[in-house]
Amino acid sequence: MLLFLSVPQPRPPGARTRAGAARVARWRRLRLQQLRQLRGLLRVLRGRPEAGTRRRGRMALCGQAAGAASLPSELIVHIFSFLPAPDRLRASASCSHWRECLFYPALWPQLRICLRVSPAEQPRLEFLMRKCGWFVRELRVEFAAENYLSGGGPGDGGGADTGTGGEEVEALQLSARWLEVLRTYLELVLCVLVSIRNNRNLQKFSLFGDISVLQQQGSLSNTYLSKVDPDGKKIKQIQQLFEEILSNSRQLKWLSCGFMLEIVTPTSLSSLSNAVANTMEHLSLLDNNIPGNSTLITAVELERFVNLHSLALDFCDFTAEMARVLTDSNHVPLQRLSLLVHNVSVMHKSLDNMPNDEHWKALSRKSTNFRVYIMAFDIKSEDMLKILKPSIPLERIHFDSYITCVSGAIVDLISRQYDKFLTHFILMNDVIDTSGFPDLSDNRNEDPLVLLAWRCTKLSLLAIHGYTVWAHNLIAIARLRGSDLKVLEVTEESIDFDQGELADQDVDPVHNLIEQVSLGLGQPWHAVMDIESLSVFTEPNRHFYREMQSFSEDI
Repeated sequence: MLLFLSVPQPRPPGARTRAGAARVARWRRLRLQQLRQLRGLLRVLRGRPEAGTRRRGRMALCGQAAGAASLPSELIVHIFSFLPAPDRLRASASCSHWRECLFYPALWPQLRICLRVSPAEQPRLEFLMRKCGWFVRELRVEFAAENYLSGGGPGDGGGADTGTGGEEVEALQLSARWLEVLRTYLELVLCVLVSIRNNRNLQKFSLFGDISVLQQQGSLSNTYLSKVDPDGKKIKQIQQLFEEILSNSRQLKWLSCGFMLEIVTPTSLSSLSNAVANTMEHLSLLDNNIPGNSTLITAVELERFVNLHSLALDFCDFTAEMARVLTDSNHVPLQRLSLLVHNVSVMHKSLDNMPNDEHWKALSRKSTNFRVYIMAFDIKSEDMLKILKPSIPLERIHFDSYITCVSGAIVDLISRQYDKFLTHFILMNDVIDTSGFPDLSDNRNEDPLVLLAWRCTKLSLLAIHGYTVWAHNLIAIARLRGSDLKVLEVTEESIDFDQGELADQDVDPVHNLIEQVSLGLGQPWHAVMDIESLSVFTEPNRHFYREMQSFSEDI
């Protein structure tokens, strides 16, 4: 209320003439009425009815609700601009006038949506995209399959029948659920693309699809996709809509598409005009479902993107010729490069065309701020030795394994070659081995993880699961890096103790470990009790996508 009292009052029209007395009175009554309506609306929004008698409060509230609808739309838009997005959506259910004001384009410059692939989400997504899809400037959508679909199989249903008949029934039920999820997945993707096909204001567009939707017993498969879309009509429609969005765009500067159902084809980028391609700042194209030796972007196509600051590709697609194109004088210096090394790609594509040491040196000379992020998924040690060139300015690396474990020699090589750059090191292992977790320090005088902490002075995040970490080595890591190590996450099942520590009856080894690590880090610390509590624990492709987004935005 003080805000309105402090505004200088304008002179009433006709105040100095007797003929204008009636107009002055009407003007004052109208202004007083508008102020009362505005104050009433503010009290309703705050949930604070005016103090007074109970009867007067109720009558005033009814009158204010009626008066709020007559306020100018511009004023309502300005007031609701201070609300967070979830509260705006709730407020839009009040009345049609508020709904119209609350979906004013200025209130929704960006949308970041994470959707479960569920039929219940479809009407909500359709409503939101129908309202905002035609004008939103930044759109980021992530699709996630239901958790129970990632597992499940014969014997997981909890039933007592374990015979052949029970297994067949359960397999049919699981197959039916998969088909329904995949069918819904296609509908949700179509809903998003149709809503933005004519959006010429789009500046940032990011799509991530849960690749587990295409998995069957842990590996990629088109079995369910061929049943849901036997003629490939929906997939073709999705590809055409994506190309239409690119061809209609006029301001697009950020394009990121990861692990979608072949939404990006080798010809998709040709739909972009030269004017848009020349101003693109970030490009991310990842799709492990592309078979054979086909690539989503070629070196010739990359020549159009002269303003790229960050790039994310499958490692097998990033060739020596691409590195040469990025070092040309007409290209701005590349600052962030994210590379996914996936076992599926390595099996179908060759590593012979990857950049050599001279190419990496040229990229580093082009930009002193050039940094690389690599995620290696089930890659053999001999392949990693080929990939890890000494001149790569490697800032972040993430190993994730279901089949192949990382060796201590690889960890030692990383600590030697990238000691000046490395800030993030993640080591995840979900290999089922009844003999226990692999020990990186076997047959070594010094533990590779301790050497990593000693050599890499910029290390700020270290996360480990599925590898043996000895308690005394964990204490050494905490003392070496101290408070500079912002995140130290080790699962409880990965920590082991020497026999001497367990034999000491006077000291509780677990309590001593927590105390010593906390003192070394300068902050309270405890082991991660549940793997799902790890900040880096998620489906590997999803983690790479999110980490790549933040890595590229942090320029």
